[in-house]
This record gives sequence, structure tokens and C-alpha cells, in this order.
Amino acid sequence: MNTDHVSNKIIDRPFHGDRDYLRVRRLLIDSYPITPTGLNWEVRRWDGWRFYDANPVLDKDKENKVHLWLTDDETLVGAVHPEGKGDAFLEIHPDYRHIEEAMVVWAEENLARPTADGKQHELRIFVYDYDRARQFMLERRGYEKTASGGVIRRMRCGRFPPPQPKPSAGYTIRTTRPDDMDECQQMADFLNAAFNRDFHNAGEYHVFTHHAPCFRNDLDLVAVAPDGTFAAYVGGLFCEENNYGVFEPVCTHPDHLRRGLASWLMIEALHLFRKIGVADVYVGTGDQKAANALYDSLGFTEVYKGFEWIRRI
Repeated sequence: MNTDHVSNKIIDRPFHGDRDYLRVRRLLIDSYPITPTGLNWEVRRWDGWRFYDANPVLDKDKENKVHLWLTDDETLVGAVHPEGKGDAFLEIHPDYRHIEEAMVVWAEENLARPTADGKQHELRIFVYDYDRARQFMLERRGYEKTASGGVIRRMRCGRFPPPQPKPSAGYTIRTTRPDDMDECQQMADFLNAAFNRDFHNAGEYHVFTHHAPCFRNDLDLVAVAPDGTFAAYVGGLFCEENNYGVFEPVCTHPDHLRRGLASWLMIEALHLFRKIGVADVYVGTGDQKAANALYDSLGFTEVYKGFEWIRRI
């Protein structure tokens, strides 16, 4: 993004289709080298927002929950969107952080959800601890910091290779087979078991693996149990433009925990990342002690923590 001539006039408008999906994606790519870690989403998360769905056609209801801010020459500088219900995420070019409050106002008016008693609405916004400017703005607007947090970790793929993987007896590693719908269903069943969910389906994995620009099948690894079922899974995604990798998800089936399977898969993937010349690798998590201990043991030394802020309106 060329900011030699910075326009003072900002226009906001609704989000329209895949052309705007690509606009936001380009904003994430262009802002990556000039923003702190995690200020904006990485492209895998945005690709997942768009394509982790059984229907490859962008849903109109999803479109209506995204709003854009552009300069008068049609350069995108800000976007607001939810991930779940009652939350908002801000994607922003760092030269235009002065428009963040207007973005939050739009989110309050369009993305807040009713409270449990139905008497108010509430909106949640995640903020990293380093981002004092956004915290001050939210405090001024009546937001309160909650105990619900998250962590993003970064590892530099430097001169020294990752440790050698330690295979688990009886298990094998291979790449996934997203062209096989039976295997897509197996993946859905596995994810539901691993995350204690019931909504994953074969179609969403099939669509994501065939349409998301960041997906690479050679980095999508499963550990297969002796009976042929999936025991663990690590999705390795790649942003070619900024040469970084992302682990999402990292998970193990409840029947196969504490056997080193996730570590084995991640180390295999780290060797693959290094082979293709990836500069940095990211992984995000909440406060789960086991997951954080695993990432620390593998060398994810940079840690950025944040919390949800909430306002009841």
C-alpha cells in the first residue's frame, strides 16, 4: 500500500462479495510488516472466515456483518467484522488508527447481541496487552477488561533446525486427502471429538482445502492410529506474500492424549516450513496449560497475550 499521498477523506460502506474479501486480505498482507504481532488477523484466519463453510458461495448474512473504511481513492484502510456472536474485530492500516473509534461505534450498533436477561446488548472486543491506545479508547467508551484471554506465539525459523521428531509407536504420519469425501467426513468427526463440538461437517473442510489461498496439502498432517482412525491433526498454513506459517488447528483425539502425537506432528511440520524457507511461524491458543507447555517446549519464545473487553449497552 503506497501512503506517500495520504488522503484525509474517509468513506465507509458495506462489504460486497469476494472482491471485498480480497480487498481485506490484501490489507492484512500489506499491513503485516508494519504492525505489531496480532494487531490484525493473519490471512489464514481471514481465509477461514471466508471458506470454512460447506457452501462455497459467500453467505449474505455474513456479508452484512462486515463494514469497510476507504480513502476517497478507494484504498481500503479499515474493516470491522465478527468471528462469533456479539464480538467485533478491527483490521486497520496503522496510518489510520484515528478511525478506530468510528469503527467501534459501527460495531456497537450492528454487532452487539442481547444479554442473557434481554435487557441490554453487549459487545466483546479482543485487545492485546501491548495496545494501550485501543485500551484507552475502549475504557473511554465504557468497556471493561474481562478474564477471558488468548495468546499468540511466534517462532523464528533461523539457522538452527528444529529438533528431530520422536515417533509414537504404532502410529503413522501422512498428509490429508481432501479430495476424498469419506476422509473429509472422518476429519469432521475427529474435530468434533477433539474440540467437544457437534457442528463440524465434511463439506466445510472440503471447501476450505480447495478454495483457501493459504492452504497447502503438504503441510496438512495427521497422525493415524493402528486402526486407521485419526489420532492427531496439525494444519500448517502458509502466507506466501509475507513468508510466514501458521499452525491451526493443533489437536488430538481424546482417546490418544499424552502420547506425544501433537509434538511429533508439529516438529514434522516445522521441518517442512524450514525446507520451503518460511521466516516465522505462529500459533495461537487460550490459557490451556498443556498446549502452552507444548508450544514453549518447541521454541515459541515470543508470547503476546490479550483479553476480551466488554461493554453492555
